[in-house]
Amino acid sequence: MPMTRFLPILSWGRTYTRATLANDLMAALIVTIMLIPQSLAYALLAGLPPEAGLYASIVPIMLYAVFGTSRALAVGPVAVISLMTAATLSEIAQQGTMGYAVAALSLAGLSGTILLIMGLFRLGFVANFLSHPVIAGFITASGLLIAASQLKHILGIDAHGHTLLEVLGALAVHLHQTNLTTALIGVLATAFLFWVRSGLKPTLARLGLGPGLTSTLVKAGPVVVVIATTWAVWGLDLADQGVSIVGDVPQSLPPLTLPDLSPELLRQLLVPAFLISIIGFVESISVAQTLAAKKRQRIDPDQELIGLGAANIGASLTGGFPVTGGFSRSVVNFDAGAETPAAGAFTALGLAIAALALTPLIFFLPKATLAATIIVAVLSLVDFSILRRAWRYSKADFAAVLATILLTLGLGVEAGVSAGVLLSVLLHLYKTSRPHIAEVGLVPGTEHFRNILRHKVLTDPSIVTLRVDESLYFANARFLEDAIYRRVAEDTQIRHIILQCSAINEIDLSALESLEAINERLGSMDVQLHLSEVKGPVMDRLKREHFLDQMTGRVFLSQFAAVTELKAADNR
Repeated sequence: MPMTRFLPILSWGRTYTRATLANDLMAALIVTIMLIPQSLAYALLAGLPPEAGLYASIVPIMLYAVFGTSRALAVGPVAVISLMTAATLSEIAQQGTMGYAVAALSLAGLSGTILLIMGLFRLGFVANFLSHPVIAGFITASGLLIAASQLKHILGIDAHGHTLLEVLGALAVHLHQTNLTTALIGVLATAFLFWVRSGLKPTLARLGLGPGLTSTLVKAGPVVVVIATTWAVWGLDLADQGVSIVGDVPQSLPPLTLPDLSPELLRQLLVPAFLISIIGFVESISVAQTLAAKKRQRIDPDQELIGLGAANIGASLTGGFPVTGGFSRSVVNFDAGAETPAAGAFTALGLAIAALALTPLIFFLPKATLAATIIVAVLSLVDFSILRRAWRYSKADFAAVLATILLTLGLGVEAGVSAGVLLSVLLHLYKTSRPHIAEVGLVPGTEHFRNILRHKVLTDPSIVTLRVDESLYFANARFLEDAIYRRVAEDTQIRHIILQCSAINEIDLSALESLEAINERLGSMDVQLHLSEVKGPVMDRLKREHFLDQMTGRVFLSQFAAVTELKAADNR
């Protein structure tokens, strides 16, 4: 196996040019400017000191650049994973304590180990058990929960809770304690950031600025509000008026840290770490594949697991917390012209410089500004249109999405994501347990067979062909039995049942036993069971057993041949 399989850097590194370097450096500069306030904000969301956000954005990015396959994915703290981190750790230790910070390291390390193991054993398919509608519902609910949880910083009050009702209830109880100065800063910062997202680009375009410069200025909006509010708090001594500020941030590179590997703590963190790993991987791989498709590049999901696993283990050893590929920063990285993962490494260097040289400048940064940054970022994730689309397309999908949203808002993120995983699996089992079974007939003048309820087709009263549009396994085998028995009971003229297997990719042992029972019962009714258009791998498995020898009918290469030969045999 080539080393490039596990070290993609060996592949793109060979073709690295001066022009590529220039593009990666420009993208890194833009993403670094965006990431400084974002990293601080997501550390706040996770309940950790602001410097943890910077630390979690340095070494993890560099490790992903070595092991990851996406050329545009930007790894670091993201809103949903930060919220899940806070929800998990608050059950173990109190925010602001050493135990809380160490538990964050352990959570990142455990999450990274899970991802690494999944990658080494090529288990990337596990993420497929989370349906996209359910994920959309979870992210929408998480966005609302995150935004609500940040209102306490906007208002300058003390309010806690893990569910929407708890958060809103706590806000209502403490609303009279609102610090008006903090609220003014928070509301103005939020309004400005919303305007930057929607109104700044048209304004700059009307002033005649080029699209490149316009895009850069729009992305620098959070930096502007950070500078303005920090200057206002410092110049007007607003900290003395009760405005909560970031305060001292260590002026250093990420420290070397060791997570707590005690069995009791790891036991408490195991399930949350697994859920964080799955959600983080799904979010990351979705962004990576979307961006890669635009340049006809390929993403290896199993190697992505290794890259994200290494990034999280790196975070656990350098004072961080769980990380994954972020949507907004990855899109910015892509739009800014990043051509290789080296852009991420250069971003890490920029953040390292910021951690060394710029942290004294954010002493007076109000937490309300960071909260405004989070609110504006996460509300873009809220998409209730998924409910409307799911309702129109599939009532079962709608029920799953709605249940995920309500459970996340009502019981918290861990319950919400657990419900999302469970509902995705149950939804799959429900749909596949009741496969579409169509009775088909011959389209006149052709050799094609179509559903008798949708097309004008030719049929024979003694021959019934049923096309099963699903693989056969334990959950739907009895459904097929019942469908066949019902059809035969309705019509005494039937002498042949043909199962058209063109859509069957798998027949498990339970389904094989059902076919044996169907064959035996039809035989007692003087009805023959036949198969047509059986795929090679399915036929190989059937040949290993005695079913084909015991079958009352035959196996035909095509459906047309089956009907033609059976008609001819009956007419002899």
